[in-house]
Amino acid sequence: MRKKVKFKLVPEKGSLQQEKGLTQTWLSDQLGKSYNMVNAYVQNRQQPRLEVLFEIARILDVNAKELIEDINNIKRNNRSGDVS
Repeated sequence: MRKKVKFKLVPEKGSLQQEKGLTQTWLSDQLGKSYNMVNAYVQNRQQPRLEVLFEIARILDVNAKELIEDINNIKRNNRSGDVS
């Protein structure tokens, strides 16, 4: 069974994007992807292919694991009141 994950490059306080002061336009230029595609990743309407995920991690100088979160952990945290 495939594990569902949430891409964490989201426009929320404390996100990697905000911490590094980056824009979606800048990231789309770096990736060679359209702004709309990067926005779809950021809004979790679409998940990047694995190769793209690793490219984003390289560009942001982070481990790819920092960019994903297990959906089951999100649901557990939301039920316990810990919304992070």
